[in-house]
Amino acid sequence: MHKSILVFIDWFDPGYKAGGPIRSAVNFARHLQHHYNVYVFTGDRDLGSAVPYDNIKTDVWTSYDEQVKVMYCSPANLRWKYIRDIIQDVNPDHIYLNSLFSKYFTIYPLLINRSGGWKSNMVLAPRGMLRNSALQYKTAKKKLFLRLFRWLFVHRHISFQATDDTEFNDVKKNFGESARVLQIPNFPAYVQGYPGSLSKRPGELSIIFVGRLHPIKNLYFLLTCLKGLKGKVLLTVIGSEEDKAYVDQCRSLSVSLPENITVKFEGEKPNHELPAIIAQHHVFGLPTQGENFGHAIFEGLSAGKPVLISDQTPWRGMVSVKAGWDISLADNTGFVKALQEALDMEQKQYDEWSMGAWQYAHQFSAGTDALSKYTTLFQ
Repeated sequence: MHKSILVFIDWFDPGYKAGGPIRSAVNFARHLQHHYNVYVFTGDRDLGSAVPYDNIKTDVWTSYDEQVKVMYCSPANLRWKYIRDIIQDVNPDHIYLNSLFSKYFTIYPLLINRSGGWKSNMVLAPRGMLRNSALQYKTAKKKLFLRLFRWLFVHRHISFQATDDTEFNDVKKNFGESARVLQIPNFPAYVQGYPGSLSKRPGELSIIFVGRLHPIKNLYFLLTCLKGLKGKVLLTVIGSEEDKAYVDQCRSLSVSLPENITVKFEGEKPNHELPAIIAQHHVFGLPTQGENFGHAIFEGLSAGKPVLISDQTPWRGMVSVKAGWDISLADNTGFVKALQEALDMEQKQYDEWSMGAWQYAHQFSAGTDALSKYTTLFQ
């Protein structure tokens, strides 16, 4: 009989506005369901939405996949006693927390499990929230939480999952060298066969940006890099307008760009619509200030799109395998040069880089040993 994992996460499929953490949780559940009984306890509506998802049942366990059950909890039931009863009823062998600063989906389960006498092994995945680039926003609230976390010695009773060296060091920095940390990469999405290239002429380039419109995703920086390019450029922007003041700055800059640069803001798109949109562009651009995985970047690579990204993600060494460019954010000139290089590419060269991007994703997916590491984590 399989052991059970109870996953807590604020948002889950069919939600998409919270971005990467949702994809991480979906991939986690689908990969581990053949080895564990997976239960996902989540909210009944998307980030920022006032209404529940369409066509779901709330406050009951529903079948999501073969061995995955999901409960979409209504706001009325997001309270201590209800969550305590969920833990008691499921009686999981393991509890997996997909956030650091969530009241209902991290703090409550942590304290309930500790005070209730259950023996569930607890694992917390910070999901990049300990990065300096993430802690600089809503700083006071996050510092207060971390102080409370340490004061209650919660970190001494759980294990942490770090997805890369940076996150491993971030956990140790915030919770001390004695913190139990296991470094395991996120499960990637399954990579299909090579989807083929896209018609490419020198002097023409289409770029797709997928991410929250927030300073951490750095759209404004990307827009500044377009100014002096020689050729016809289209930038399509997909993402939720999370920071209105920042979005206004980006829109203002976009309309001031030269006539050879076109910027289209397309708003939010559900995950199932993204592959078709990405397929229509030559390059995936995301000069992010920090990603703990970067599912959108991986999706771009899987679609055979060379990526233009910062050096603040796990995806490194792009140029050497002709999969894209990973450049320091201090090197504005480097970003401009990479964009111009992509602009100037003819068909044969672009085809080579398109294949390089797909091969990078395929080799990563085929070579990951994440499953064996997760089974060690959830022994």
